Amino acid sequence: MTKKMGKKVRRPLWAPWRIEYIVSPKDGQCFLCGRKSPGGKDEDMIIHRGEKAFVILNMFPYNSGHLMVAPYRHVATYSLLDSDERNEISGLLAAAERTLRKAMRPEGFNIGFNIGKAAGAGIEEHIHLHIVPRWLGDNNFMPVLGSERVVPQALSATAALLRKHWTP
Repeated sequence: MTKKMGKKVRRPLWAPWRIEYIVSPKDGQCFLCGRKSPGGKDEDMIIHRGEKAFVILNMFPYNSGHLMVAPYRHVATYSLLDSDERNEISGLLAAAERTLRKAMRPEGFNIGFNIGKAAGAGIEEHIHLHIVPRWLGDNNFMPVLGSERVVPQALSATAALLRKHWTP
């Protein structure tokens, strides 16, 4: 938010790099279900595996270090999670926040679920929690002028850093 003539003006959060995901061909399988088994696709993006849920680095991040926490079970809404799944997701959220603070020193976070297409869910059939680290000024001129997002570190290097600093 910025101030203009004494009034607060809300600026939209633009994510033009996400178009790659939006227009990419889909194989009809759930992205998250395809990554819940150890040794599967994009295993190097998995930060931590719990008993009921796992933490994965977002392949199309809003910011460097953007994590997602997802249950192994394929459910679309929070109300369909059982209490053990909700408790573990909550614990993994706390661990992810501690890990990001230790490894990347963000100045803030955006944390939340997008449930349903109208709420912006890119994968609406498998609930997942977003944890986006934020820094003052992290939305620089590149996404605004160049339609490009500058993520200062390769995803595999970020994933390795976060696994190294994982703090349960």
